[in-house]
Amino acid sequence: MALSMHSASVPVLTRTLTAMLAWLDKAQAHAEARKFDANNYLGLRLAPDMLPFTKQIQIACDMAKGCVARLSGQEVPKWDDNEATLDDLRARIRRTLDYVGGFSPAHIDGSDAREIVLQMRAGEVKFSGEDYLKHYVLPNVYFHATTTYALLRHAGVELGKRDFLG
Repeated sequence: MALSMHSASVPVLTRTLTAMLAWLDKAQAHAEARKFDANNYLGLRLAPDMLPFTKQIQIACDMAKGCVARLSGQEVPKWDDNEATLDDLRARIRRTLDYVGGFSPAHIDGSDAREIVLQMRAGEVKFSGEDYLKHYVLPNVYFHATTTYALLRHAGVELGKRDFLG
């Protein structure tokens, strides 16, 4: 039996986003235990030229919602990037989980050959649905999730491999 596009996307995205929610809970607990404002995490960066913590989560969420929308042939919903607190980021992840969870196998399966066209800074990029999922979305989600994880670890939040894997 072939792997379905739905089973290769929705459960994987859901697991990663759910793990990210748990990391934010641990970050909140870490801040409370040390008596500092958990919103201090929002501007974290490992280097001056990298996007901050908040943007890492926004991009991971945008990748997930864009994936299921494009694979199903729907317009990608536009969400404001206005999260200003850890609670706002949790709400964004939950909203993304709800959106991604609304796609059944009937919406996504068979999209492996669907043409996905993205407008990038360098111009238009075309993918098959399968290549879009395997070589663009999943690496991007993992990159931004890993960066979020690394920023929290760097800030002293006690996270381990099990936390990353969900």
